[in-house]
Amino acid sequence: MGFPKFSLSSTVLLIMVTGLSLRAESTTYWEDVDVLKELKNGLDPGSVSPGSCVSSWDFTVDPCDSLFSERFTCGFRCDVVVSGTSRVTEISLDQAGYAGSLSSTSWNLPYLETLDLSDNFFSGPIPDSLANLTHLRRLGLSRNSLSGQIPAAIGSLSELEELYLDNNNLQGGIPASMNNLVNLKRLELQSNRLAGEFPELGRSLKNLSFLDVSNNAISGNIPASFPSSLVQISMRNNSLEGTMIHDSFRNMGYLQVLDLSHNRLSGFVPAFLFDGALPSLQQLALSFNRFSSLKFPASLGSQSELIAVDLSNNELRGLLPSFMALMPKLSALSFENNKLTGMVPTMYALKAVVPRPGISPLVRLLLGGNYLFGPIPDSLMGLKPGSVNVRLVDNCFFQCPDIFFFCQGGDQKSLTECKSFAPVIP
Repeated sequence: MGFPKFSLSSTVLLIMVTGLSLRAESTTYWEDVDVLKELKNGLDPGSVSPGSCVSSWDFTVDPCDSLFSERFTCGFRCDVVVSGTSRVTEISLDQAGYAGSLSSTSWNLPYLETLDLSDNFFSGPIPDSLANLTHLRRLGLSRNSLSGQIPAAIGSLSELEELYLDNNNLQGGIPASMNNLVNLKRLELQSNRLAGEFPELGRSLKNLSFLDVSNNAISGNIPASFPSSLVQISMRNNSLEGTMIHDSFRNMGYLQVLDLSHNRLSGFVPAFLFDGALPSLQQLALSFNRFSSLKFPASLGSQSELIAVDLSNNELRGLLPSFMALMPKLSALSFENNKLTGMVPTMYALKAVVPRPGISPLVRLLLGGNYLFGPIPDSLMGLKPGSVNVRLVDNCFFQCPDIFFFCQGGDQKSLTECKSFAPVIP
């Protein structure tokens, strides 16, 4: 689950102008004009198609004073800052198909608040000169072809609230200077080639609500602390290892989504994830790790707000945890492809078929790929295809015929394999 970027995107972005900038005496500050010229001249001419936004920029007239003429009709915004002088406060050229290098522009725009160049074909490194944008609140460079490292100079943007560098070819580590971005609310670095350990941000970024660094090569342990303001943490598909540390998530009362799937985490899944210590947590994804056990919460999950739990493709052993049937809002549960054994708790079946009043029913119960055995709970037998998504394939049920939809799509394990894993399996 993500949050909208509040993007101003369109192939041709309409100009937004405040009333102040309509004053006839307003003129564009000359250094701002130079930056606009550099930006246009640095683009690959082949990417500036006739009728596109930048193609309309005509520097024979004053840019900010000609916003409503046939020239300079899109792509930037001006505001009068002092004595009738206009400064460029926004450049938004996202989804325009432009190519070029950002380093060819000096970026000396101290009044710029928004720079959005997402969904283009810009290449090369992120220039250090972006540190000149001292009033910047939103920087969007998503979905380009940027390479090199994230410059430490980006930590100079102390007013920044949103930073989007996702879906590029950025390498190296995440600079510790990001601790200086004390106003940051949203950080998206996913789908790059970033490596090294994730820096400690919990003591500095007190306003961060959304963090996505998934699909990189980040290694090391989970940070010792996260900002308590976080609503979503996505660190899936990295190389994180070690165990989950309770202190990493203590006092995170706003956290709704935690996705640490596709890493190398091991040890036990801590009980605090299920006992209400994280009172807002709704989605928990820990699949494709190396967890071997799961701790039972003292509250037996009765205070949990979890809606979806994915613990598939780990190395979990033991019996299915019956307490999850007591979690009042849980509706999707996956334990597929682990090493769990024993029988399916009747409580699971009842939660899927006839849940108690005030308890959300299980609409997804995926238990395939384990060593479960014994009789299938009677209440599951009456389920009709499409009513609930249940999977029991690749287990040790020797009476799970294809007439039941939850037995379709794969065979049960052989008796030899089942006995080899657990001799008690009948």
